[in-house]
Amino acid sequence: MSRTLYEPKRRLGDLLVARGYVSLEQLEQALELQRADRGAKLLGEVILEREYCTEEQLLECLAVEFGVPFVRLDNKLFDPKMVDLVPREFIEKHTVLPLFRVRDILTVALAEPTNVFLLDQLRDLAGCEIQIAIASAKDIRRMVQTYLPNTRVFVIDDIIDDAGSDSVELIEEEISDIGFDAETAGLSPVIRLVNYVIYNAVKEGASDIHIEPFERMLRVRYRVDGALFKSLELPPHLSPAVASRIKIMANLDISERRLPQDGRIHVMMEGRPIDLRVSTLPMQFGEKVVIRILDNQNIHVSMEQLGFSTEILEQFTKQVSMPNGIALVTGPTGSGKSTTLYAALNSVSSIEVNVCTVEDPVEFQLPAVNQFQVQDKIGLSFAAVLRSLLRQDPDVIMVGEIRDEETARIAIQAALTGHLVFSTLHTNDACSAITRLINMGVEGYLIGAALNMVLAQRLCRRICPKCKIAYEPPKAMQIAVEHMGLEIDEYHRGAGCKRCRNTGFSGRIALHELLVIDDQLREIITTDPSLGAIKTHASQNGMFTLRYDGLRKVKEGLTTLEEVFRVSDESWSPHKQKS
Repeated sequence: MSRTLYEPKRRLGDLLVARGYVSLEQLEQALELQRADRGAKLLGEVILEREYCTEEQLLECLAVEFGVPFVRLDNKLFDPKMVDLVPREFIEKHTVLPLFRVRDILTVALAEPTNVFLLDQLRDLAGCEIQIAIASAKDIRRMVQTYLPNTRVFVIDDIIDDAGSDSVELIEEEISDIGFDAETAGLSPVIRLVNYVIYNAVKEGASDIHIEPFERMLRVRYRVDGALFKSLELPPHLSPAVASRIKIMANLDISERRLPQDGRIHVMMEGRPIDLRVSTLPMQFGEKVVIRILDNQNIHVSMEQLGFSTEILEQFTKQVSMPNGIALVTGPTGSGKSTTLYAALNSVSSIEVNVCTVEDPVEFQLPAVNQFQVQDKIGLSFAAVLRSLLRQDPDVIMVGEIRDEETARIAIQAALTGHLVFSTLHTNDACSAITRLINMGVEGYLIGAALNMVLAQRLCRRICPKCKIAYEPPKAMQIAVEHMGLEIDEYHRGAGCKRCRNTGFSGRIALHELLVIDDQLREIITTDPSLGAIKTHASQNGMFTLRYDGLRKVKEGLTTLEEVFRVSDESWSPHKQKS
């Protein structure tokens, strides 16, 4: 038999045009792009990238081109015993699925019929002749997830294309005798439901999933751009099975329903790894499950992409390049502190620098960075890890959070002995970080000697570019803007559209307030470290407040005036600054 899978009978492009899946103009454009790329990509890859047709339409024509069947996979076409003929690793790596065997011929579904070596490998592994059928990679991964469960990594893809009426019928399919055991939680409809909830949350750009049991329903909400919105309402009898399925994925105890539990799930979605942090808490009608989504795709950003104003970015870049000292980032939970610190670490990380982090927990994996996990249960606190880390010859250290005096003192000791230290605090503004350290019990002269800068940060929602319109905000707010010394000619907001779920917002942008510690401020911290004195000095030296930075972004048409007033608390009045 030839080493190629099958000889093509008709050309792919002609088939796509003949069936009306792409136009002749689109085919010519795709061929031109392929030629310009010197054949580095197959024609089908170019067509899918340009979204000229769907994957199923392309595979259907590929099947005709190679003279093999195109199949839409379901359990009626699949014999689970056949998966034992081919190793799990091979199935996942090459996106193939053994379907059934008739006499000495094994039929295998695959998504890539042009791989000339795959047939020989399959024949050697299975020990019999191979017949191929073409199926979408999505279908193959779905069948693998359903019938080849992996206890450590879960492959999630678009199990259900859209949340239409068909999916609601599937989700609400009656399942009798729902219980709490692993067997019930492993039923296919429950697996598909949980997969869909997670997949759709990542697709929507959600940071958290809330699964909440009530007397008459099981509610699923997503947190997108900092606000919760309802995604699904499910029958209440599904609550135990959904909670048990998530516990199984997170390797938690499904028999324990009275106490809170925490765990992690490692997910592979569309070829990229995503970590999920799971927290369960008993309620009156069942267990509430909250899943924090940690998508590595969202963390690899540069400092230029964080939304810094030009002046603040220049000062911040200079401060994170200092050879020693402490750089603090402050703000409430969910204000983007970790993203900012990771961007700063990426900017200083290199083969010549030993960069180390102490985190609870390690949220994102950073290349070329040594990351250490806090384990409070065994006495491995921030202070304990940090104390040991100083004997590991670090150059740059990131402490996830300064929570107590001991951690603060060790961080200051590290800064004073030649290390650059990044960390976070929970304070309302930049100036309050200094008084917070003093209230922890750290002497002012140590803070003044070690601290380089404090960056306060908030996140506000960005106006949706698709439905952006001009509008007139309340007069009182416009007067407040004038008092800040800014002139804004035109205000904008989002009217609401399908893309932004009629909220008028899409994505978020950061507001910043940077306090740089100069010699005069070091003297103030040492002698009179009151909040009033620190704020007066910052105001006189032209520090941009969070609200002022937000108003500049309103002037640029990036966000709304109401959003800036919502997230920023102007508890002190700086002098009027230049616009």
